[in-house]
Amino acid sequence: MIDSHCHLADETFAGDLEAVVSRAQTAGLERLCTILEAGNATEAAQAERLEHLWPDVRFAIGVHPHQAHEFASDPNRAVTIVREQLRATPGARAVGEIGLDYHYEFSPRDVQHAVFRGQVRLARECGLPVVIHTRDADADTIRILEEEGDGDVRGVVHCFTGGAALADRALALGLYISLAGIITFPKAAELRAVVSRLPIDRLLTETDSPFLAPVPHRGTRNEPAYVVRIIDALAELQGVSARDMAQRTGSNFHALFRP
Repeated sequence: MIDSHCHLADETFAGDLEAVVSRAQTAGLERLCTILEAGNATEAAQAERLEHLWPDVRFAIGVHPHQAHEFASDPNRAVTIVREQLRATPGARAVGEIGLDYHYEFSPRDVQHAVFRGQVRLARECGLPVVIHTRDADADTIRILEEEGDGDVRGVVHCFTGGAALADRALALGLYISLAGIITFPKAAELRAVVSRLPIDRLLTETDSPFLAPVPHRGTRNEPAYVVRIIDALAELQGVSARDMAQRTGSNFHALFRP
C-alpha cells in the first residue's frame, strides 16, 4: 500500500512523527509521498526528520494556489524557489501540489494562473509529474494543463471529488486520479458512482493527512496508516479484492513517480 499524498511535514505531526511513521509501517505501507510547501524552512526541517525515520519516503514540492499571492509581483520567483528546492531534495519526485482554487481565492486568479503555468513548465523541464489541486476551477485547470503541458505532462489530480466530465478530461490528458477518505463519507454517493467506472490502472490512493480522515476515523486527525480504509472502499467500488487494489495502485504510483 502507498499513501501518494500526505502532509507529514505539517506542524500537526511534529510532536509524534515517530509514532505516526511506526503506525504507517505496521499497517503495511510500502511508501508515501509527502507534500512540501516550497520555501517553507520549517517543513523542510521536518522533511529531513521524516527521511531519517523512513528513507523510502518521497516528496513533492510546489507553491499551492493559496500561497500564490506571495509571488504576485514576480511569479517567476515561485518557479525559481521550487527549482532550487527540488535540486536540494534527493527524494523529490514531483512538482506539487499546484493548481487553482476558486473556492477560497486566497490568491487572485490571474496570479494563480501565472504561478501554476510556470510550475507546469518547470515540471516538463525537469521531467517530473505534477500533483494537481483543483477546486471550483476545473475548466481553467484542465485548459492550462492542455496549453502548458503540450501533450507531454504527467501527473495526478489529487483528492479527486469531481464529476465524470473532469475525470474524462483528466484521463484524456494521461493523468492519474487519486482518491482520499471522502469516498467513505455517507454523502459521497455521486463521487462513488464516478469512481466505480474509472480504469483501475489510473487510480492512486491517498490520505491527504492530516485532513479528511476516512470513516470510521472521521473527525480526528488523519494519518497515513488510514490509507487502508481508502484501499478497502476503493476495492469494493471497483469489484476487486483489497489485496489486488493495494497491488494495482502501488504499481500505478511507481509508474507515475518512478521512485
